[in-house]
Amino acid sequence: MSTIDFDQIYADAIPAGAKEPTKLFQRAYNGAIIATSYAEILLNQAIRKYGPNHPVGYPDTAYYLPVISSLSGEKVETLGELVPILNRMRNQINSKLNFANARLCGESTAYAAEIIEALRYLNGAQPHVEPWTGYLTDPILRKFGIQLVDWTIPGQAVIVGKARTSPDAVKIVQELQSKGMMIFLVNEVIEQLLEENMKLGVDYIAFPLGNFTQVIHAVNFALRAGMAFGGIAPGLRAEHRDYQRRRIRAFVMHLGEIDDVQVAAHFAAIFLGFPVICDTELEEEIPDWYVSHTDYDTLVKYCMELRGIKLKIVDIPVPITIGPAFEGETIRKGDMYVEMGGGRTTAFELVQMVGENEIEDGKVTVIGPEIDQFKEGDRLPFGIIVKIFGRKMQQDFESVLERRIHYFINYGEGLWHVAQRDHCWLRISKEAVAKGFQFKHYGELLIAKFKDEFPAIVDRVEVVILTEQSEVDNAIKVARAAYAERDARLQGLTDESVDEFYSCILCQSFAPNHVCIVSPERVGLCGAVSWLDAKASYEIDPNGPNRPIKKEGVIDEEKGMWQSVNEYIYAASNNSVDEVNLYTLMDRPMTSCGCFEAILALVPEANGLMITTREHGGETPCGMTFSTLAGSVGGGVQAPGFMGIGRSYLLSRKFIQADGGLARIVWMPKELKDYLGDDLRKRAEEAGLGADFVDKIADESVGTTADEILPFLEEKNHPALTMDPLI
Repeated sequence: MSTIDFDQIYADAIPAGAKEPTKLFQRAYNGAIIATSYAEILLNQAIRKYGPNHPVGYPDTAYYLPVISSLSGEKVETLGELVPILNRMRNQINSKLNFANARLCGESTAYAAEIIEALRYLNGAQPHVEPWTGYLTDPILRKFGIQLVDWTIPGQAVIVGKARTSPDAVKIVQELQSKGMMIFLVNEVIEQLLEENMKLGVDYIAFPLGNFTQVIHAVNFALRAGMAFGGIAPGLRAEHRDYQRRRIRAFVMHLGEIDDVQVAAHFAAIFLGFPVICDTELEEEIPDWYVSHTDYDTLVKYCMELRGIKLKIVDIPVPITIGPAFEGETIRKGDMYVEMGGGRTTAFELVQMVGENEIEDGKVTVIGPEIDQFKEGDRLPFGIIVKIFGRKMQQDFESVLERRIHYFINYGEGLWHVAQRDHCWLRISKEAVAKGFQFKHYGELLIAKFKDEFPAIVDRVEVVILTEQSEVDNAIKVARAAYAERDARLQGLTDESVDEFYSCILCQSFAPNHVCIVSPERVGLCGAVSWLDAKASYEIDPNGPNRPIKKEGVIDEEKGMWQSVNEYIYAASNNSVDEVNLYTLMDRPMTSCGCFEAILALVPEANGLMITTREHGGETPCGMTFSTLAGSVGGGVQAPGFMGIGRSYLLSRKFIQADGGLARIVWMPKELKDYLGDDLRKRAEEAGLGADFVDKIADESVGTTADEILPFLEEKNHPALTMDPLI
């Protein structure tokens, strides 16, 4: 039984003695009746056509119908199961006009919308066309997991309706993007933005969901976050609402006219703790919950203030919009003005720690031609050198900060960056150049972001941009020498050679009981936090998500258990996890939050393990897709036989050493094989498995079931078949 009295947050919304907005409540009541009646009609039609036992569900998800699953705990799989649920929701619609009943009307409307939308997907139908997204699958949810949990994405804006003009719509969305918000779009505003050639879609964290009832996909996205990352079990209705209010900082912005069904949907948002802001004058309002704000110049600011979203504003003197909304932007060849690196030209990037007298703070120098001296389609040599002085700066931090170049550049609209070091590949779009972007602006962007995000260790920043071939050729020698020195230092780091590991509790804002233990030979399961990263993070912010854990009281050296680690994890997991082994997935493995890059799972028929990734959306030999596996493994639970990991952990000498190591891998997606490439072959050789071991690992081209891959494994004499039994 829940102990949370969530409805207390509405207690003072309508002061005692104040006139109740009964006309507004009446509209919510009318809208809920219409919505549930329409859902009933469509559901009855579907049952008559297909029968009550016909399957129903969204594509590529482990959460059934997420609104219903999270709030009631009912795992709907057939049409007939929806009938009593819808009847229950119709029965809770109460004609007594008050705020509490209006919120219940909202809940009933949310259920109705979920049913209406789920029916669109019967028989594998895809009821939307690009750029409309419709239902956002679990891989999309997990793609933004890290950004959600570390508040890189500060909140979520649900925009419904039609702005006064198309340029107004663009202005609102661009302002939200510049602040890093996740955006859901519904109804005519989508067409307005497309008219203005606004870039929308998954790559821009701006989701054009579709027509009105498809707004439910914003709701089920948020509720899945609670189940996937928060570890909140289905059916804990009050806990889910509490989580939405505290963690998913969302608001609804309604533009233009409002009908009764939309009012009922607004109360669904309020039911989950999200305020609604309208751009029209309202006859009745509920302070802090249902309000009007007509000024577009201040609308975004007002909405964020009302929802309690506060940002640290950084003024970056560049002619393009900067924000994480553009991190996934792809610049294709036809859209690019120039490109650098990527094997096409010589390119590199380097962060250097320098002395106090070796730097001029804020200076940007371009050595070679500026962008306006190149013609469209040119490929050019390129180098970025970022000099940093800080009284608390250390040489070990160079590589940590260097990797941030990738993120900072990708925050720029019209900028694209992949890989790192001397493998980096950059493109600048025609649109960015048309707005006035120049190479010097890379420097302005990097200076502002390094100072903003690393104030504890970065005091001064200077950037040098190289576009002259001879200059790049000379400087890259210095860069490669620095890379080699770092690699040699890192290779000397083993779990045995250090006295402490590091924790990472970054994801506890979504998975309260999850704790990552990061060692030199085990990267964080998100793939983004190495031991050096965690060490640097602790030095930068001792009160941050990474803390040192002394290696004391070894309990099991082979499986990787220490008394000190257990003590830390027990306290940091809210007393929910007693013991953890770092080097096995079969016995008390490390928990997973939901942000993992890959999942290991047992394939008992082959006496081995398979690994799948977020990028592989298909079936796997364990009988589950990535999404289904993630729904079982995530949320901060220990699941022996299953474990979330970072991709690079496969290359570690400590990779599940107690279970037999790399030799246990019998299947992985071809994409992962290609991604790990020669590094995986080299690791197999080091492990005594031979360079041809990688060719013994099955992938989807061989099969996606245990029966399909077993003949292949037998033909290749895969070592897992003759190893000691895992079970």
